Amino acid sequence: MRSVGVFCLAALCLVSTCHGKVETDEGVLVVTKDNFDSVIQDNEYVLLEFYAPWCGHCKALAPEYAKAAKKLEEAKSSIKLGKVDATVETQLAEKHGVRGYPTLKFYRKGSPIEYTGGRQVDDIVNWLNKKTGPAAKDLPTVDEAKEFIEAHNVAIVGFFKDVDSEAAKIFLEVGHIVDDHVFGITSSDEVLKEYEVEDGKIVLFKKFDEGKAVHDGEISVKDVQNFITVNALPLAVEFNQDTAQKIFSGDIKSHLLIFLSKDAGHYEKYIDGIQEPAKKYRGKVLFVTIDCDESDHERILEFFGLKKDEVPAMRLIMLEHDMAKYKPDNPEISAENIMEFVTAFVEGKLKRHLLTQDLPEDWDKSPVKVLVGTNFHEVAHDKEKDVLVEFYAPWCGHCQQLAPIYEQLGEKYKDNDKLVIAKMDATANELEDVRVTSFPTLTLYKKETNQAVEYNGERTLDGLSKFIETGGEYGQAAEEAQEEDEDDDVPRKDEL
Repeated sequence: MRSVGVFCLAALCLVSTCHGKVETDEGVLVVTKDNFDSVIQDNEYVLLEFYAPWCGHCKALAPEYAKAAKKLEEAKSSIKLGKVDATVETQLAEKHGVRGYPTLKFYRKGSPIEYTGGRQVDDIVNWLNKKTGPAAKDLPTVDEAKEFIEAHNVAIVGFFKDVDSEAAKIFLEVGHIVDDHVFGITSSDEVLKEYEVEDGKIVLFKKFDEGKAVHDGEISVKDVQNFITVNALPLAVEFNQDTAQKIFSGDIKSHLLIFLSKDAGHYEKYIDGIQEPAKKYRGKVLFVTIDCDESDHERILEFFGLKKDEVPAMRLIMLEHDMAKYKPDNPEISAENIMEFVTAFVEGKLKRHLLTQDLPEDWDKSPVKVLVGTNFHEVAHDKEKDVLVEFYAPWCGHCQQLAPIYEQLGEKYKDNDKLVIAKMDATANELEDVRVTSFPTLTLYKKETNQAVEYNGERTLDGLSKFIETGGEYGQAAEEAQEEDEDDDVPRKDEL
């Protein structure tokens, strides 16, 4: 099976089981086809992980999953954590719709729902407690409030003398919606006095940055959710497998990405300078640090056209505008320069940065012409010629398979002076008016009109020839068949 998620779960140790008997591994139930039914029927709540031992990116979760099981056990929770080796229990995996690793399903009184929480111990426990308990924990005393706040990295507390008020009801509704943080509620005068909070306020307590944030706006579901989204992440968020989903699925779509090297001491040197501009633009621009020493982050550097010897560096990106990128004139990572760069971005004064390679001197010497950002429009929009362009990525397996066929295509039509066969590395060259979302993308630019027609047929010499000779008509009806027959692991440009 291919993984359909961004990250995998850890390959955990196998434990032998007897028929129907449930054994544990570090507090996690080892589930097989023989004991599956009894595990689900005998326990009101079960989080079950379907995994593969060979899943390379899974190792980080193994201790977190075990810690979560231990934490729930210590709290005398009725929630159990289990795991299924899907490479051994193939019938179970197929029966329960497992199509990739990891797949986590939460069984509540026998009924499964997909797990949508995080991968850290607190994320797992918080999500499970939310699915099995009240939206917010009652905090009647100062000691209970202190214990609750101290136990969590982020804790949201509503201070309402009247817990039946409309504002309190909205707070509890948000508590039901937000799965990855814990909520508490109190009506105690002593607790309000201890934390010096006015009646009707919502406070987000956190063990980083300024320690807490007080909600001062309108108490509506949308406004409170936004307050939590903005304040529950650090001013400068480090990009890793635990924060990636929160970073890219959040409401803030403009990100300042700061590329650093932990090995070179960049975090100690530059993090303090990031704080002031990050605080000023909190809620508008998300500040994200990326450790370029991590091998998993090489693709991100490539996406921005950066090399490791150019680090430290920074780029702005707008997720809602085709991943539009912005590059500073001054590369210095200082509070003053960051503030100037982000301010110009927010005020709409920056011009989009488009990657382009240098034009090779021999770009037009071979049957397949080489296009880059600077010569693309001149060639592709030549009204005297039809121009077929392959937008490719050097690392794309599908592109590599197509390469010899595409060369044959160029050779076949090399003497046709009304047709150009061309290719462009779309990872190193960007165009403001062309959006490439997957590789390879084959587009015919028709002469006279420059109309762009994308090819969806079979990637064969015969199929591509028919596409050209029918003026882009052939290959359109084949789209549905292409999607069904072809490997569904098609590389996408927007997968960082």
